[in-house]
Amino acid sequence: MGEEAGANRERLAGAKRKRPPKTASGRRRAENRRLQKLLQLEQECWDRGQNLIAGVDEVGRGPLAGPVLAAAVILPVGVAIRGVDDSKKLTAEKRAALYGEIRARAIAIGVAGASTREVDRHNILRASHFAMRRALERLRCTPDHIFVDGLRVPELGENHTAVVDGDAKVHCIACASIVAKVVRDRIMHLLAAHYPGYGWDHNVGYATQEHRDAIVTLGLTPHHRRSFEPNCQLTLELL
Repeated sequence: MGEEAGANRERLAGAKRKRPPKTASGRRRAENRRLQKLLQLEQECWDRGQNLIAGVDEVGRGPLAGPVLAAAVILPVGVAIRGVDDSKKLTAEKRAALYGEIRARAIAIGVAGASTREVDRHNILRASHFAMRRALERLRCTPDHIFVDGLRVPELGENHTAVVDGDAKVHCIACASIVAKVVRDRIMHLLAAHYPGYGWDHNVGYATQEHRDAIVTLGLTPHHRRSFEPNCQLTLELL
């Protein structure tokens, strides 16, 4: 009886889920509603006369190698770019296309990083904050307000709002996540040519089995984070 009731609940829940629109016009309306929701926080700022709204996000906290990179993006009032979403949800091809459109339509973009040495010296959280601050400093105009992905960043002062999962909830943060991801991936692809064997052209420094095996076989490069496992363990074994 319990299993049957559970199955009925699952069927009802499935029936209530929204199905993707089948027509082109239906998909356009759905995308417009999604973008309107993504722009909600920016719209509140624009309504207060704050026109220069910056979204900030970082990528590269988890990899074993490479910099942590941050981007800051300011778009004109009312601009919504179709297809923009959390960069992790998008294919590399879609990110590249959106990156070009974001660059073409943005008022200002700032991109900056923190090196592997800074990650090892200060820890990854502080290094991420360094990158965010530097990205904002590279904007050619001063934002009226800042939206940042995750938790508050003390170094950014009071003029910012932190949004957990902001890259999926706030349009300007999603744009920043795409810019940061595309730029960092390109950096890792360039480094892969100088350090073959680690697979950075496709794992972009993350801890795939291929990458871990290469570290054991080839050792660490200057771009590996020695404070990260398994890099830390290998460093200890070499002492």
